[in-house]
Amino acid sequence: MPLLKRESLISSVNHLPKTSDERGIYYFLPHLPCGILVVACALTEETHHIINREVIDALGPNGVVINIARGSHIDEPELVSALAEGRLGGAGLDVLEHEPEVPMQLAKLDNVVLSPHISAATAESRKERADLVVASLEAYFSNKPLLTPVL
Repeated sequence: MPLLKRESLISSVNHLPKTSDERGIYYFLPHLPCGILVVACALTEETHHIINREVIDALGPNGVVINIARGSHIDEPELVSALAEGRLGGAGLDVLEHEPEVPMQLAKLDNVVLSPHISAATAESRKERADLVVASLEAYFSNKPLLTPVL
C-alpha cells in the first residue's frame, strides 16, 4: 500500500515504520509498532484516504492519529467508527474531510480533540504571509515576475 512520496512527510514519535522501493514510494509496515501518527503531507490522488482502516488498525487501541494537513487524508467514516469502537485510542484533528461540517458522532467522542483549522496560524507564518503579499505587490507594480504566480 503506497503511503507517501519522498517529498511528503508523515512521522510519528516512534519514527513511523516504513520502507521505500526503487521509485521512492514509501510503504507502511503494519507489523511494526507505532504509537502516534502525525499527518503532514500534500493532498494528492496518492495521499487521499492515506489513513484508512489498515493504518488505523495498525495504530491500535492505544494509538493516536494527528492530522494537521488536509481532511481528506483520513477516511473519516472509518476514523469515526474506529474511535467509537475503541480500535483507535484517540485523534487530534485540525482539519476535517468535509469542512466546515463536523460529524456529530465525532464531536461527541471523549477521545478526540478538534481545532478550527488553525495549525498554521502562528505569528511567524502570518508575518511570512504578510511579507509575501507586500513583496508580490511590489513585484507586480514594478512589472517584475511574480513571486508565486497562479497558473
